[in-house]
This record gives sequence, C-alpha cells and structure tokens, in this order.
Amino acid sequence: MSATDARRRALMLALTLVGLVDALYLTWIKLAHREAACAGIGDCDVVNSSPYAEMFGLPVALWGAGVYVLILALLWLEPRWPAARRAWAVYGVFGLTLWGVLFSAYLTYIEVAVLHAICPFCVVSALVLLFLWVLAIIRVLSAPWDEVESSA
Repeated sequence: MSATDARRRALMLALTLVGLVDALYLTWIKLAHREAACAGIGDCDVVNSSPYAEMFGLPVALWGAGVYVLILALLWLEPRWPAARRAWAVYGVFGLTLWGVLFSAYLTYIEVAVLHAICPFCVVSALVLLFLWVLAIIRVLSAPWDEVESSA
C-alpha cells in the first residue's frame, strides 16, 4: 500500500467515523422519541417522524449505522489481509458507498419533494457517503492491481 493510498484510507476511516456518529445520533433520537438538536436549521423532527424514517420496522439511521460499521470493518481489515484479498475490501467499500450514495439521493429527494423539510444530520450523512464514494472510486482506479494479482 502506497503512502498516498494509506492517507486516503485514513481519511476514509475518519469520514466513516463521522458518518457512524451521525447515524447513531439519529437512531437514538428516533428510538428515544427525542427532538433533534438542529438549532433552528432545517426540520429534523418532520423528517425523523415521517414514515420514510423506518425500513422493515427499524430506523433508517440504524441501517445507515450498519453500513458505516461494515465500511469501517473493511477499511480496518484491508491492511491486515493478504494482498490477494485486499481487492475484496477495496471493492466492498466501493459497493457499500455506491449503495449509500444512491439510497441517500432517494432519501434527499423524499425530504425535498415529499416532506418539504431538510434534516441537516441527514445532509451530513449524504455528504459523508458522497465523499467516501469519490475516495473509493479513486482507490479502485489507482490500485496497483497487477501486484495484487501476482501475489495470488
């Protein structure tokens, strides 16, 4: 792993932790029936109390926290795995972030077009996933795949 890729991975770890804390906070306010600390910016409570805030009986934010945990696990495991397996982690992070960006785009559409309310915490999560996805694309495109394949 090059020094540049290690820095990208470290940035991805930090962003993922931000996203996880954000998702856990939204999960807590949903399950505890609390008001979000939006400080007058947006309308978190309209978004978090809508029927779109749950999927299969669980808060959407909890599903998001699960995705962030999976991303963290893959980023943490990647340097610990043999070179032949590292590609799975890189592609796994790419796939999870792509799914997250697409689902966040759908939820943002729901906020704007259906609910007419924006939750700043949801925006943070969407931006974190977007930045993670961009970094994942860069990592997929810049990975020295010939080294990975030759060590298999």
